[in-house]
Amino acid sequence: MKTENQPSRNSQIKISDDLRRHFELTLGRDEVGESHHYLYKALAMTVRDRLVEQWRNTRERYRSEEPKRINYLSLEFLMGRSLNNALLNLDIEDDVREALTAYACSLEEVESEELDAGLGNGGLGRLAACFLDSCANLEIPVTGYGIRYQYGMFHQKIKNGYQVESPDPWLRNGNVWEIESPDSTRRVKFFGRSEYYQDEQGKPKVRWVDTHDVLAVPYDVPIPGYKNNTVNTLRLWKSEATDEFDLEEFNAGSYTDAVAAKNQAEQITMVLYPNDASEQGKELRLRQQYFLASASLQDVIGRWVRRNGRDFSRFAEKNGFQLNDTHPTIAVAELMRLLMDEHGMDWDSAWKITTDTMAYTNHTLLPEALEAWSVGLVGQLLPRLLDIIFEINARFLKEVAKKWPGDSDRLQRMSIIGEGGHKSVRMAYLALVGSHSVNGVAALHTQLLKEGLFKDFYELWPEKFNNKTNGVTPRRWLAHSNPELRQLLNDTIGNEWIMELDRLEKLKPFASKRKFTERFMAVKRKNKQKLAELVLADCGVEFDPDMLFDVQVKRIHEYKRQLLNVLHIIHLYDRICKGDTDGMQPRCVLIGGKAAPGYVMAKSIIKLINNVAKVVNSDPKAKDWLRVAFFPDYRVSAMEIICPGTDLSEQISTAGKEASGTGNMKFMMNGAVTIGTLDGANIEIREAVGGENFFLFGMNAAEVEAMRSHYDPQAVIAADEDLNKVMDMLRRGHFNLSEVGVFDSIIAAIESPTDPWMTAADFRSYVDAQQRVAKAYADKHHWAEMAVLNTASSGRFSSDRTIAQYRDEIWYK
Repeated sequence: MKTENQPSRNSQIKISDDLRRHFELTLGRDEVGESHHYLYKALAMTVRDRLVEQWRNTRERYRSEEPKRINYLSLEFLMGRSLNNALLNLDIEDDVREALTAYACSLEEVESEELDAGLGNGGLGRLAACFLDSCANLEIPVTGYGIRYQYGMFHQKIKNGYQVESPDPWLRNGNVWEIESPDSTRRVKFFGRSEYYQDEQGKPKVRWVDTHDVLAVPYDVPIPGYKNNTVNTLRLWKSEATDEFDLEEFNAGSYTDAVAAKNQAEQITMVLYPNDASEQGKELRLRQQYFLASASLQDVIGRWVRRNGRDFSRFAEKNGFQLNDTHPTIAVAELMRLLMDEHGMDWDSAWKITTDTMAYTNHTLLPEALEAWSVGLVGQLLPRLLDIIFEINARFLKEVAKKWPGDSDRLQRMSIIGEGGHKSVRMAYLALVGSHSVNGVAALHTQLLKEGLFKDFYELWPEKFNNKTNGVTPRRWLAHSNPELRQLLNDTIGNEWIMELDRLEKLKPFASKRKFTERFMAVKRKNKQKLAELVLADCGVEFDPDMLFDVQVKRIHEYKRQLLNVLHIIHLYDRICKGDTDGMQPRCVLIGGKAAPGYVMAKSIIKLINNVAKVVNSDPKAKDWLRVAFFPDYRVSAMEIICPGTDLSEQISTAGKEASGTGNMKFMMNGAVTIGTLDGANIEIREAVGGENFFLFGMNAAEVEAMRSHYDPQAVIAADEDLNKVMDMLRRGHFNLSEVGVFDSIIAAIESPTDPWMTAADFRSYVDAQQRVAKAYADKHHWAEMAVLNTASSGRFSSDRTIAQYRDEIWYK
């Protein structure tokens, strides 16, 4: 479906003319002033005009060619900023820079006015954004469906070392990139009851009645491909009440009751991931998931019916749904409801369409992360859906019993309805039963799903399971975020790598050419200077670009083991205090990430990082050897600076716990060398670049499992002089002299024989690997060669490759 570049009406109008028109006429401005807010809006409108024409043409092309449409359902889309991405994909950055000279303003100043669209929690949401980029780049007709949260991922501030959350009102200045489509508003049902009746032919039917309805209003965001005239769509749903408020109650003085329904409806899309520790929080989370699934499925079916009427014979041939993790998997039951209750289909026909169209991506190996909703909650909120889930489960268990007669334990293990203390709906199992494809996101992850978490299902349906190793878009994460390296690559091997990242392989012969590696590292140093400026501005800590930049930025979680990183920092600090700096390389350690508001241990780890940083940075003995900073409010736009300026990428999760990781890929593309375990995509990164260009440490997944039954961390600590000293400093409160006991829970976790993350067990191997890092960094030419080879070997980690595999092996198979 490749399209040729055609001159557009907008291309005939100079960007400077459009910019002036929007600034002066659309926004009514006559001077820039101190803020660049209006100039940003005018520029965004100017760029959007060029996108909209291609967007309209893309929709028309899809309508005329009638390809199979794929619908990507995700509760998270971490899009970041749109302006810089659009400039790169439209190839108009130089024209924009020239147009801005009339306003004595740089593009970077204008870009900084855009707030990150933080509609995601971390890797899951950023992956969804990369996937949409690659779908447009490969001209695959994919629509992303998500929620237009009024408040995105919370802002994180650090006060006295602690994380403090505040709302992220990313829409406070509006969003120039979205276009509201009220004509496509959908009605989503909640509560009520199931009513059984007979239709005109006497057939038994069911309808969902006495419901409390909410409107889903769509806002469309353009997703451009790279210089190919293709613009796909991200459709985000906003919840609204069916009526503004009860005027009669309002006039009678019951103001609160009058607007209660409106407030309750709008709460659904108010905030990303409400805290679900309470029943109220759980209900809101489930409402969000069903709201997304129902509105999106109604949208797709509505589009089908407009063109094909009630003939669904080719629906599965022309439509597919990709479920991004367990969050949208209520879509399996909702599609059944819509096909049967709204469009008169019998069970078998509806089930055939459902299983032919649904595909499920799993993103976690942590059993506790697989959502399970209480039967009582589902029955109250979605009574008709619960009926359908019970029926799906009954039919499924008959199939299981037929294959394994008499195996009641297996029936109980595989049931969609968990029979524990309180009955629950296992959402991952609903997805497994209702989908024709189930994929993991790295080779090890998929293997562990088949051998562990989903073993029973794999034994029943081995043909359903497949692997799709994650990737990231090279447009944002290399071409945009690292413009000087982009230019060096273009000068050296041409620019085709932006579309086909495998072409970076051509760079490998240059890794041994000193002239090239010197240019490569000169670019790296400039990027380190930019990162140092960001760290100084946001953390108040001075980083020296001549020191090793050692970086770990990702969501704060025990399995990602920021704690192991901190133990190594304390070990280095202890060595410095003792004057034992032989073989040490000066390094700046940057750690960043957000902890879930209710995750107490993760927030304690943030506190420890900040306390250790304060002690290290205030000690004159450490200044020339070690500096530490915790980066607050980690976000996409910050990562665009952090990633190019990193020397050492920390990917140190407990083996068998990280599904894939994508930060590891971004760092690799930008010439960082990885220190990591054999976990997630680290394994494939190491295979790609070679073991000699990767700092491996720690137990593998099998060794971790084998150690669980006899793990004795206190013996490990006692036998390791360095670790014993680190733990002694923690126990004596060296980093919390005036805050007695504040880190007791962390100490207890490290010393516990039930520590699932095996932090103490991997300490010695990690310290030894870090000593190899220091030795390698001391040889600047050798380090440069390793850095170049990491960039040159990163081709397989493009999301274009991942999406091409989804296309060929799931969507269009």
